[in-house]
Amino acid sequence: MVFSSLLFLFVFLPCTLIVYFLVPARAQNVILLLFSILFYAWGEPVYVFLMLFSCVFNYVSGLDIAADERHAKPKLIFALVVNIFMLGFFKYWGFFLGSINDIFGIHIPYHDLPLPIGISFFTFQAMSYLIDVYRGEVEPNRNIIDFSLYIAMFPQLIAGPIVKYHDIAQQLRNKRITRVDFSLGVQRFVVGLAKKVLLANTLGAVYVSVCALGEGEASVVALWIGILAYTLQIYFDFSGYSDMAIGLGRMFGFQFQENFNYPYISKSITEFWRRWHMSLSSWFRDYVYIPLGGNRVSVPRHVFNILVVWTLTGFWHGAAWNFLAWGFYFGVLLVVEKYVLARVLEKLPSVVCSLYTLFIVIVSWVIFSQPDLGAALGYLGGMFGIGVEFANAHALYFVRLAAVPLIVGAICSRPNPWRWFTRKQMAHPALTTAALVVLFVVCLSFLVFDSYNPFLYFRF
Repeated sequence: MVFSSLLFLFVFLPCTLIVYFLVPARAQNVILLLFSILFYAWGEPVYVFLMLFSCVFNYVSGLDIAADERHAKPKLIFALVVNIFMLGFFKYWGFFLGSINDIFGIHIPYHDLPLPIGISFFTFQAMSYLIDVYRGEVEPNRNIIDFSLYIAMFPQLIAGPIVKYHDIAQQLRNKRITRVDFSLGVQRFVVGLAKKVLLANTLGAVYVSVCALGEGEASVVALWIGILAYTLQIYFDFSGYSDMAIGLGRMFGFQFQENFNYPYISKSITEFWRRWHMSLSSWFRDYVYIPLGGNRVSVPRHVFNILVVWTLTGFWHGAAWNFLAWGFYFGVLLVVEKYVLARVLEKLPSVVCSLYTLFIVIVSWVIFSQPDLGAALGYLGGMFGIGVEFANAHALYFVRLAAVPLIVGAICSRPNPWRWFTRKQMAHPALTTAALVVLFVVCLSFLVFDSYNPFLYFRF
């Protein structure tokens, strides 16, 4: 079940809200947890037990770590190993065995396991909780319902944002839901739904069509149109999901941290990663980069720290060599920016810096989006004229097909339209509410007649 489905919008969400607000406040967490389990079980009827095991195991581990200060470190290590093993077995087991078979020319039989949806997200949340308990930064949660809700809450369970326990610990115990909060949550959800349904799905269909071109049909123009469409698709897909998750959380009385901050206006790769998937970037900063020494080390060690963190970031996204290459690619670029290009970028005009950053990011999405490194290299080569002609009849078709979605997407990826809408909302609340209702109806019409409705980050 996805947020942009009619089943969720007209059955699951209304039922959850009605029951949630009918029960006493002390029972609301129980109700939300039960509906969250149902939400996960709807798509993962077997793996729901894996998610419940994660809740119980990490709840007990947190209490155990806090109760025995003398042996807290080995207990933390054991708990982290269990979490990493669980993530690694389901997400990377096939990749490792397949790679061993390819490298050594042997055949170790194995079965590809279906990836439990959201396992990367709820495992990282659990590990951050355990580490914070060990550090003494948070008190262990002694209420298993509240703790399980932190892990399994359906708005952010499937694709984030990654919520740190200390950000919502107080809200789990004592939340206050006002009409204003609920209204803002609904508005945020509708905006996210529009990003997903109207922009991401439309742009994604363009990219899928470009990738489906046969031999001799591709061209430089078509391949650039395709990857530009994907560049905007993945932003609106993931930021739209984050908006919906944040909006849903607010409707139930929880305020999640922001996950995106207009990343495509960045003037450096460093800035880009301060704006893109901020919950993941901050997780790796707090629990990997800083423990490794951060930047308070020698230059060689700092370079090592950056490369380790970004290679792991790439691997977090998927069990494939292209994801490892994607993370390492950004690690190398961040090192180069830090030690070579920093002063140069400071002197360049803003527009040049923006174009440089956008070009680097577009190339990265080729590596990220293709099924393997070979396909990524082939796509990149075609973008620069290797083995394909500059334009043909297919290219002209894609120019006509994608011109409007690309222009609208480019405009909406910048802060100006949203700031304008916020000002209008404050000055004319009734008018903007009507506009949101119309937007919601338009989204519904797209959902009724369009079958292309994936969520890209579900596979992570």
